[in-house]
Parts: sequence; C-alpha cells; structure tokens
Amino acid sequence: MNEQTQSEPRQVLLPGRRSLLVRLNCKPGLRPALLEVLNTYADGLAEEPGTEVFIVSLDPEGENTVWLFEVFKNEQAQVEHQSASGFAVMMQAMPPLLDGPPAVLRMDPLRMSMQEDLLTEDWSL
Repeated sequence: MNEQTQSEPRQVLLPGRRSLLVRLNCKPGLRPALLEVLNTYADGLAEEPGTEVFIVSLDPEGENTVWLFEVFKNEQAQVEHQSASGFAVMMQAMPPLLDGPPAVLRMDPLRMSMQEDLLTEDWSL
C-alpha cells in the first residue's frame, strides 16, 4: 500500500495585486457560446503576462451563469488587460450572448494558500 505524504500548503502574500470576480448571466441556451468566447480569450492570455490567474467557473445552481476570477500582478497589468486585443475581441463578442451587463466585484487580494501538489499536477489539455 502506497502512503502519500501530505505537504504543507504554499503560503504567499499578494501585495499590490488586483483581482476581479465577474458574474456573467447569458441568455437561455447560450452558455456554450459564451464559454467558447471565454475559452478563445483564455487561449490568447500569453499576450497578457500580467494576468496571473484567469479562472472560468460554471454556476452549479444557474445554467445560464458563468463566473470569472481574475488576478493581475498590479494595477498596470489590469490596465493592460483591458487594452489587450484579445480582451477587445471578447468584449465585442459577449454582449449578444448576455442577459444584462456583467456584475464586477473588484478586490485587492492579500494572501493565498495553495496546495503544493497543484503545481506538479499534469495540466495538459
């Protein structure tokens, strides 16, 4: 029997970082199209090295709701994110899919705790 050792989570402070939690409500039946737009955008994030985290999540209680969680290295990285060409394409494609404007919660993250195993997991698509 293999016994796995549990490592301590990695703890980091996040001074100067900016983050957003965004709720997107799409029109009924259009969540797959919205996800395609978001995935296309995410595929081009190499253009935005200051965008450190971009997570797309499905709402388990709302089939027409998608959540985004984004972390930017600093305020300048957030400005660069909003002026990137991929962002402009995404913002052009989303309005016909959405049932109202996005709800955006801006935050200044302070600390992150992350399991070390997350960094060594095979993430290949």
